[in-house]
Amino acid sequence: MAQVLEFKLPDLGEGLTEAEIVRWLVEVGDVVAVDQPVVEVETAKAMVEVPCPYGGVVTARFGAEGTELPVGAPLLTVAVGETADARPSGDADTAHTGGAGDGASGREPAAEGSGNVLVGYGTSQAPARRRRVRPAAPTVNGRSRTPEPVRDTRPADGPVPVISPLVRRLARQNGLDLRELTGSGPDGLILRADVEHALALRSTTARDRADTATGTTAQATAAPAASPGRAASVTRVPLKGIRGAVADKLSRSRTEIPDATCWVDADATELMRTRAAMNAAGGPKISVLALLARICTAALARFPELNASVDTGAREIVRYADVHLGFAAQTERGLVVPVVRDAHTRDAESLTAEFARLTEAARAGTLTPAELTGGTFTLNNYGVFGVDGSTPIINHPEAAMLGVGRIVPKPWVHEGELAVRQVVQLSLTFDHRVCDGGTAGGFLRYVADCVEQPAVLLRTL
Repeated sequence: MAQVLEFKLPDLGEGLTEAEIVRWLVEVGDVVAVDQPVVEVETAKAMVEVPCPYGGVVTARFGAEGTELPVGAPLLTVAVGETADARPSGDADTAHTGGAGDGASGREPAAEGSGNVLVGYGTSQAPARRRRVRPAAPTVNGRSRTPEPVRDTRPADGPVPVISPLVRRLARQNGLDLRELTGSGPDGLILRADVEHALALRSTTARDRADTATGTTAQATAAPAASPGRAASVTRVPLKGIRGAVADKLSRSRTEIPDATCWVDADATELMRTRAAMNAAGGPKISVLALLARICTAALARFPELNASVDTGAREIVRYADVHLGFAAQTERGLVVPVVRDAHTRDAESLTAEFARLTEAARAGTLTPAELTGGTFTLNNYGVFGVDGSTPIINHPEAAMLGVGRIVPKPWVHEGELAVRQVVQLSLTFDHRVCDGGTAGGFLRYVADCVEQPAVLLRTL
C-alpha cells in the first residue's frame, strides 16, 4: 500500500533558520515527481523554489501563503508507492495498491526520494513539469482540506495583474482583496502605490465612520483645521525578509565599523573611448561596470589592505589573497549584493558575462546564498540612478566600498584649455581600522588615474 511521507522545510544553508511561503506550486491531489519544485519561499537572502525529494500524490500542505516557517517544520505530505488512483488522506476510499506492490514489501520511505541532501536551493537542475490528477468521482466530501487553507487570490476570469510578491504580501497582510483594485501600471498592473493608496483610503473611511457614530463629524467639519487628536494615515511595513536583512546589515556596519569617505572627480572620456573601441572590434560587448571592476582588482593588488575584514573577537585584520567582488544590484525585492568569485582572474569579457548573469538572477530572485555571501570588496554603481555622488555604507564585514556616480558631460580643464569632457565622481568608503587615509587616498587616486588614462592599467598589469 502507499506510504505517506512528510517533507519538512529543508536547511537552506548560510545559517538561514526560517522562510516565508510566497506561492504554492502544487495543490492537494497533484502528482509530483522526484525533485519537482513544490513551493516558492522567500528567505532573508533570496526567493527560491524548494523541490520535494519524494514522488507521489500530495495529500496535505502546511501553511498559507505569507506564513513564516522555521527550518524543520512540515511543508507537505506525499503518498508514495503505487498511487495511480491515490486520493488525499481523509477521503473515504483508500488508495488503490494494485495488489502486491512495493508498499507491501516494506521498502524504506527514503527509497522513494531523490537521496539528495537538501542544503542549498535545490536537488535538481531540471525539475520535471507538474501534472494534475483529479479523482473522477470522489465519494465523500471530495478532497480533504489542507491543515491550513491557502487562499487563492486569482479571480475567476484570470490572474490578478500583479507581478511583485511584495505587493501581494502587503495586500494579504492587510486583508485587502486585490480583485477590487484597478492598477495604475502598464496594462493595468497593480503596483505597490495602488495598494498603499487603497489602504490609506480604507483607513480614512473607517475613521470617518467612527467619527459619525460618536457624533464628532460635525465638529471636525466646522473646525478650520484638522483635529490635533486625529492621527495621520500610516502604513506599517514589517522589516522582514530581504528588507529586514538589509536593515540589520547596514545597522551593524554603521555600529561596528569606524568608516571614512574620500572622493575625487575624474575625466572618464578616455575610458569611454576605450570601451567604444573594444566594442567596435566585434565579439561580446564590454560593460562599463566590467572595466571599473577590472580597475578595482588591479588597485586592490597594489593596495591589499583594503581587500580585508576585521576579526573583532581576535582583534586581527584578515587580508584576502583572492578578490571576490560584490556589486550592488537594485531589484524589485530590494537591494542585494551578488558576488563575482575570483574577479581578479577574470578579463573584461568574463566580468561582463558574470555581471549580466548575476543581475538577471537577482531580478528573478533566484540567487543562491553562495552567490550573495563571501565578498571581500564591493563596487557600487549608483550612477545608474542618475546621481553624481554618495557616501556608501560598507558591506559588513568587508573593509571598503567604491562608489561610482553617473558619467556626464561637464566643463573640464583638459591640456590647459576648457573643454567638455565625460566626468565621473568616485568615492571610497573604508574601514579606518584597516588602513589610514594615505592608503585609501592612494587606492582612489590609482583608480582615478586608470579611469582618466586606461593605459596606466596596462603598464601596471
